[in-house]
Amino acid sequence: EPTDEQFEDEDGYDQYPDPQATAASQALPAGDPGGADPAGTGPWDIAERYPERQRVELGSLAIPVIEGWEVQLNVAEEQIIAVTIGQAASSMQVQAFAAPKSGSLWDDIRGEISEEITKLGGQAQQAPGPFGTELQALVPPDPASGATELQPARFIGVDGPRWMLRAVISGAAAVDAQAAAELEDVFGDIVVARGDHPAPPRDLLPIQLPAEMQQALEQEMAAAQQQAAEQERAQYPDPFERGPEITETR
Repeated sequence: EPTDEQFEDEDGYDQYPDPQATAASQALPAGDPGGADPAGTGPWDIAERYPERQRVELGSLAIPVIEGWEVQLNVAEEQIIAVTIGQAASSMQVQAFAAPKSGSLWDDIRGEISEEITKLGGQAQQAPGPFGTELQALVPPDPASGATELQPARFIGVDGPRWMLRAVISGAAAVDAQAAAELEDVFGDIVVARGDHPAPPRDLLPIQLPAEMQQALEQEMAAAQQQAAEQERAQYPDPFERGPEITETR
């Protein structure tokens, strides 16, 4: 079975130990918020002391809950690929990726995102932000939105111990500091669970529904399939199925 070291050696990343990863390995047991709030801000690794707060557990990500804000799962090819937190005119899409033990994956990816936006006819520039260097951009609109003008977006990234967390803030929060404050608060209090499984740098860390939500979803899907089957039978009855019979006695 491949190991992280094999993946990282291929990319030339594993020459020096990551002090952040070493510190995390000596921290509290996974998931222990440690009582009092720690100094500094997140995003947090699950092995660190992090503030106690209501969060929804989604596999590699624990997302803080804000009353009145929706948490949606973005699905592609039957796989959950991102989590979007949104309300009215603002939203933030979040993803976590496997990263090498040393070096900054966000530095590399930030440059690639900037190049891709420019190729598509948009604009992007690096700027200081609350979580370090970010990208402030104008990106081509989603064709389904009906918009024709370039749309504002902020790309935020943070390197953690063997993971990188990335967010894309869209809408009003991309240009208005007050509108962005709550989303930045959510991003800064996300807890990332990298897991011990080997994964190449840049691999998306798995996002999963909690067990009770997964069970409820499966039951809902099964009920919907049964209802669809019943409606189909009612609309297109089987011509070979025997109907009601009358027995006549003389």
